[in-house]
Amino acid sequence: MVAPGPSEGHRRGHSEGGQRGNQSTSGVPLPRGWRLEESLEAESMPPDGFSWTWHVPSSETREVELSVVATTEEESWPMPYDQPIGSGALQPVPAAVDTDTLHGGRRAPAEDTPIAREAEAAVAAMARSQQPLPRPASTRTMVVANQKGGVGKTTTTVNIAASLAQFGAKVLVVDLDPQGNASTALGIEHHSEVPSIYDVLIERYSMEEIVQPVEDIPGLYCAPATIDLAGAEIELVSMVARESRLQRALSVYHDTMDYILIDCPPSLGLLTVNAMVAGKEVLIPIQCEYYALEGLTQLLRNIELVRAHLNTDLRISTILLTMYDARTRLASQVADEVRLHFPNEVLGTAVPRSVRISEAPSYSQTVMTYDPASTGALAYREAAREIVERYAQVPGQRALAADTEEVAR
Repeated sequence: MVAPGPSEGHRRGHSEGGQRGNQSTSGVPLPRGWRLEESLEAESMPPDGFSWTWHVPSSETREVELSVVATTEEESWPMPYDQPIGSGALQPVPAAVDTDTLHGGRRAPAEDTPIAREAEAAVAAMARSQQPLPRPASTRTMVVANQKGGVGKTTTTVNIAASLAQFGAKVLVVDLDPQGNASTALGIEHHSEVPSIYDVLIERYSMEEIVQPVEDIPGLYCAPATIDLAGAEIELVSMVARESRLQRALSVYHDTMDYILIDCPPSLGLLTVNAMVAGKEVLIPIQCEYYALEGLTQLLRNIELVRAHLNTDLRISTILLTMYDARTRLASQVADEVRLHFPNEVLGTAVPRSVRISEAPSYSQTVMTYDPASTGALAYREAAREIVERYAQVPGQRALAADTEEVAR
């Protein structure tokens, strides 16, 4: 460090001489009027060659500075944190700070803030998740379908299934999409060597031979899909009873599972038709955007065709709004439009856009285990509760809590 040469207002000192200036040992300038002590401990002495510079004010200035320092020592005012050292802004800070004044407005009550409302809703949802839910009198087979891609079919399938399993139900997820995303989210291997739903459709394996349990969630099982499923539609064309092959394969689970959820590919081909013949209920996830409304018309037409010719018991039981963004007017308009046309089918719970939902599959998990307290997990848990409670009046149902140990086995 190079110090200026000697002058009337400046002097140079070295560590040997013990002179002090207006810089600390770390090189940070001290406030005017502040001085280092005349002596330092041996271990705190600066290395040789380090020098300080000091400013000798005029006698008039020195008296003012000494007065300020004396007043400061007497009243022990703290240095304001928002002023740089040496600015001379030695002002007293009140003991009690009015935060309303600092923020320039009236402070809202704690229970009125958005974070407080979300926390209250989260606590209520977590408390409801501990309450027992009724089991269906017979197996409910739900087809999660929408020919438009990217609306949340796979995400809805795995998270609703995980929620139902956490409530104590026995749930089977059938991955009927060649991409195998549902298998990935549930942590099930689905490479080409793994027996999959494709092998069941061409009658190489039975359903019991391919179903695997999900490790993190007791009571949840998965029939994985591999890329071989992409060619299944061509192979099934020439086979006998091609539309009902999945229905026959799933019949072995109608007495052992409470729910069977079938994740369909984003198309209305033979795989989706197989799913609609095998199921009795259709769950339609609808993204809160205009294109989703356009695709819904074609989906409804196909459901009517299957009902008329292949499965008279098929019906639309549930519509779930996904990727809902309350900040946009478009999302509200789409939600209102869907609720106007399907007042009895649309769930009261809408799944919001959530980064946690998107992150969970990268860890081979559902959001229910990845971040159970996130907004996405709470929304899917409430949606699953609505799906169950809408059919709670069916005779012959029993409480899940009574069969918890049996389900766990």
